Amino acid sequence: MRKSTIDLDGTPLPLFSLNTLVIGSGAAALNAALRLVELGQSDVAIATERWGGGTSNNAGSDKQTYYKVSCCGERPDSPLEMAKDLFGGGCMHGDIALCEAYGSLPAFFRLVDMGVPFPRDRYGAYPGYTTDHDPRARATSAGPLTSHLMFEALAGKVQSRGIEVFDRHQIVALLTTTDTDPTKGQATGATGSGTRERRVIGALALDTTRLDTARSGFVLFNAQNVILGTGGPGGLYADSVYPTSQLGAMGMAFEAGAMGHNLTESQFGLASLAPRWNLSGSYQQVIPRYVSTDSRGGDEREFLNAFFPRSKALASAVFLKGYQWPFDPRKIEGHGSSLIDLLVYRERRIESRRVYLDFTRNPSSYGPSSVRSSAAGRDGGSFVERITGEAREYLERSDALAPTPIERLERMNPPAVELFRRHGVDLGKDRLEISVCAQHNNGGLVGGVWWESNLRHLFPVGEVNGTHGVYRPGGTALNAGQVGGQRAAQYIAKHNRGEPLDEQGFLVRAAPLIRRKLALADAMNDPTLAAGADSAGAVAAVARMREGRSPDPACSARQELQDRMSRFGAHVRDPRAIKPAIAAAWKLLKDLQTAPVAASVRDLPRRFRDLDLCLPHAVYLEAIGAYLNSGGGSRGSYLVLDSQGATPCDGLEAGWEYRLEAARSEMDSKILEIWLDEKQEVHTRWTPIRPIPAQDLWFERVWQDFREDRIVQ
Repeated sequence: MRKSTIDLDGTPLPLFSLNTLVIGSGAAALNAALRLVELGQSDVAIATERWGGGTSNNAGSDKQTYYKVSCCGERPDSPLEMAKDLFGGGCMHGDIALCEAYGSLPAFFRLVDMGVPFPRDRYGAYPGYTTDHDPRARATSAGPLTSHLMFEALAGKVQSRGIEVFDRHQIVALLTTTDTDPTKGQATGATGSGTRERRVIGALALDTTRLDTARSGFVLFNAQNVILGTGGPGGLYADSVYPTSQLGAMGMAFEAGAMGHNLTESQFGLASLAPRWNLSGSYQQVIPRYVSTDSRGGDEREFLNAFFPRSKALASAVFLKGYQWPFDPRKIEGHGSSLIDLLVYRERRIESRRVYLDFTRNPSSYGPSSVRSSAAGRDGGSFVERITGEAREYLERSDALAPTPIERLERMNPPAVELFRRHGVDLGKDRLEISVCAQHNNGGLVGGVWWESNLRHLFPVGEVNGTHGVYRPGGTALNAGQVGGQRAAQYIAKHNRGEPLDEQGFLVRAAPLIRRKLALADAMNDPTLAAGADSAGAVAAVARMREGRSPDPACSARQELQDRMSRFGAHVRDPRAIKPAIAAAWKLLKDLQTAPVAASVRDLPRRFRDLDLCLPHAVYLEAIGAYLNSGGGSRGSYLVLDSQGATPCDGLEAGWEYRLEAARSEMDSKILEIWLDEKQEVHTRWTPIRPIPAQDLWFERVWQDFREDRIVQ
């Protein structure tokens, strides 16, 4: 890596020239960087907003899942069977599914070799269990903090290899150029002409430790390749279980011309609000009590009782919520487990009440004609006697048939109790406030079988790469991130080992966008420079804000976009409301672009982050609108309201009717792609799903291709 300084219109800018810049410090990004170095490409560096600040190092569940091909026991499995199950989830390309399946065991055992403590028995078997959307018990876990343990292992290897890390560097733009290649046909994506391809050539960052003036913190990276491992868009939703440090950085990718797909397909589920944590698995299988209160904590109700016919039906639904954790509209009918999510949402959003899980007491006992009160059900022994069927068998085999939910949880999964205790919550005494939260983005940026974007030399890995389609087995994201990072590294090491552009060539291509970003920083620091700004009014508004006499407009903008996404782009979607929501999203982005405000130069990173969040919130709503306007129904992890549809359950007021998307409908045979062209105008198209490739696995032929180096193409 070469370091130099270039001058752009009188502004000196540090410039680092290297083969590959890895953006992000999650498990997928670190694995990609490490694999590149192991494959002989040492000219690699990592830029991260905060080392270890992403989802990998700060998220989990009762026993966070890693999904892989089953490799023990009597039940047969194979990579092809896993690929079929991934593909069968809908809106996932078959070749990507096959890559993720074949790569699962090498990636898994690589983590085992690094010291991630996945459990095995005395004979060397790595047993599995069933997770959501999983037909073959492929799931494994290293405990509540599986991804954290992965991060620790990978981070240790990265540091031991001496890979340079630019910490506290927030990437604010991907730098691109457009090349002409007469040998190529029609290009994929927003490039239009068959002879012009847009490619990434580096990135512009803010070094947040050097913010003395509006321009002093800017840093340039001139790179042959960029691996983007910035995680999911955690900052898009008000109700979110993403770590507060995980905001995402998809706006700069869309701005640069990277294509998104399946942006309609996010995953939502029940989670605690403080701390933010998924409440799946054991937290539900011990059958806690759901209660709500008014805003001051009074008027306690077991609100679910009014909608479930018997206490046994409710207890069964709560138990099943453990491994049917993501909200799924197919699991509403017949008082299914996802009816709970819908009723929690109704209680919070419509009734404006606070909702809690209570592990200190059992759910109340009631029947069709009984009084449904919170006072019932305190007799632990009688409640245990009422647990039947699958729930009873599971608790018995786990030696967890104890009188109260907290006692059952302490027997079945002590680390799950200890995790909350470390965050100051004693589940034996404290109720846990909950909501239905955004948890994972099943869509994201387009990538091919080597994880390269339509924007050439850009490789999105991890959750930012949208490989997961409509339904994904729990834990596939961790597998996909490891496999994707490995395949991106293999491709770069084989085909993209060259030097980056020379400094002058880089500056000529990148200067226009760099100038725009520098001007934006100037305008944030001095609003009189903003396009269309009322100079006197802008100065007065900033003065009031800096003196604490008026609300921060950009802070309210973030709250606005997050609230809009939780209302119109989360797990309950209304086709009648999406058009005005889209219009409001683009208006907010325009307002932020034309009248940016920063309280001080130290506030510049937050303002750039707000802009980066605002663009994808508009793009995501555009994608949701395109799906709804095409007649798409309820699927995946969201409910589409339809006045001609079915009622979720008796006792629920009008307006909650919904229609399921038909299995194997036209919607399931195509994937919605969306991108911005060079004028920042939105384009969408439905592209056919690629099937699972038919393979010729005749050994001699494969061996010949391998010997003659025809694999990485």
